[in-house]
Amino acid sequence: MLDYALLDALAAVVRHGSFDRAASELNITPSAVSQRVKLLEERVGSVLVKRGQPCVATTSGALLCRHTERVQLLEAELKGRLPALPGALVEWPALRVAVNDDSVGTWFIDAVAPFCVEREMLLDLVIDDQDYTAQRIRDGSVQGAITTQAEPVQGCRSTRLGRMRYLAVCSPAFFARYFADGVTRDSLRRTPCVDFNPKDQLQKRFMRRITRAELDPPLHWIPHVAGFLRACVMSLGWGMCPERMIAGHLQRGELVEIAPGKHIDVDLYWQSWRLSIGWLDDFSAMLRKRAVEFLD
Repeated sequence: MLDYALLDALAAVVRHGSFDRAASELNITPSAVSQRVKLLEERVGSVLVKRGQPCVATTSGALLCRHTERVQLLEAELKGRLPALPGALVEWPALRVAVNDDSVGTWFIDAVAPFCVEREMLLDLVIDDQDYTAQRIRDGSVQGAITTQAEPVQGCRSTRLGRMRYLAVCSPAFFARYFADGVTRDSLRRTPCVDFNPKDQLQKRFMRRITRAELDPPLHWIPHVAGFLRACVMSLGWGMCPERMIAGHLQRGELVEIAPGKHIDVDLYWQSWRLSIGWLDDFSAMLRKRAVEFLD
């Protein structure tokens, strides 16, 4: 029989990437968390967590985390339907979703907020690059993910939501300074650009499309959506920005496209557990319906 106090400790460590933060959530000491995880590893006969910064689940650990998260979701749904259960009145169901920062900053919150308000559901968002969010559901740390991966993660459903269009933009003054003679291999190689973080490949994809070459221009690292956009407006560099986010800036002349018609389209998919859980299934159905209002 599985000991859910031990499983909860494992899931908390993987969810937060730290024994200290897991201890804070569980209201016990880090030593107690470590002891519970070690005891579970002894009982299972396998290492479940790779200790580090952050801590990550092994393959066996991810399986147990997914099981634990599913049980917690099922219990939350049951409490919603049977309010007489002990503790039923104090907990709202919480959905932990991995999602890219651009989606959060443009459409995701608008799409899901009415549902969460009506159903009294809590969101716990894990921000990561859209090319990496599928790994979060694979390792059991989230129940759903907005991702570029079309192929379903094992045990999950995958549904296409739509497409986000990114435009290569900069300020008019920046364009006049660096691209007066055209957007070429040489001009792109010497011109500063803005990257969100090392996982961000959109600028490299754009440069390959324009030049068919791998270029390493000077880089600004700005891992913040509003800061990234502001850097482009303030002539620090050029960058790939969501069309929905910058429409007003383009209309006001604060930004210009450096290569009109050479956009990058990113297809987004919703992956969530195949296990049927009432409100999670409802959330997935709502997201598919609402996404068409915001995505191409």
